Order: sequence, then structure tokens, then C-alpha cells
Amino acid sequence: MKYRTYYRVIYGDTDCGGVVYHGTYLRLFEIARTEFIREYATPYSEVEKKYQIYLPVVEAFLKYRAPAHYDDLLTLEAFIKEVKPLKIVFGYNILKDEKLLVEGYTVHIAINKQGKAVHLPKKVYETLLRLWKED
Repeated sequence: MKYRTYYRVIYGDTDCGGVVYHGTYLRLFEIARTEFIREYATPYSEVEKKYQIYLPVVEAFLKYRAPAHYDDLLTLEAFIKEVKPLKIVFGYNILKDEKLLVEGYTVHIAINKQGKAVHLPKKVYETLLRLWKED
């Protein structure tokens, strides 16, 4: 299942040439991922509170196809690429006027407060698995 949200590029997202700075895209991925989880499951803050687990990014990949610029209205897409008991992989597309500008993914490992890898809670895992299968 793909989730879409929209983002208008602010001046602070760009370099001196008005082109979106490459590091900004990871923040846009996070916006899309956070809203995906909020829309289709539960706010990520609730997952942390209820289950005492965290999902840090342990790997990130971005492929740039075309630049975005100051004041562009971007479409941010997030979807699940893979779910396993210990990890989840989110995929992303960033588009302008339906043209693909950036694509990528992030890998997240479930950890507890001590930083030890743990299995995703059963309810969280089953919800993510269902969303992945619906894609």
C-alpha cells in the first residue's frame, strides 16, 4: 500500500543555487514514513510508548534522477518494501508533477531501550505485514 503526502520546498531546504540539498531528501523520507505509519497503523510515538521499542535507520539509499527547487510542490510516497520479525524496509518516491525526482529506501531494526535488537511486537509485525501484502 502506497501513502502519498505533499511538501512545499522551503528556502532552507536548498543550496545557494536554489536546488534542494541532497541531505534534505532523508528528512522528506522521514516525513513520508511517519505519515504512512500514522495513516495506516498508529502514530510512531504511540508504538514507542506502548511497546518500548525503537526503529532506528540502519541503512539508507537514495537515487537522484532530477533536482527539486525552492518552492516546488513535491509528492512524497512511502510504502513497505519488506517486513521481517526484526526489521522493516520502507521505500520512497519523491515526485514533482508525477515526474520521479528521487527514489530510495531505509532499513530499520527494532531495538529496545538498551539498544539490543528485538522482535517487532506481534501486533505491530502483523499490521506491517498486512500493509506490505496489500501493496
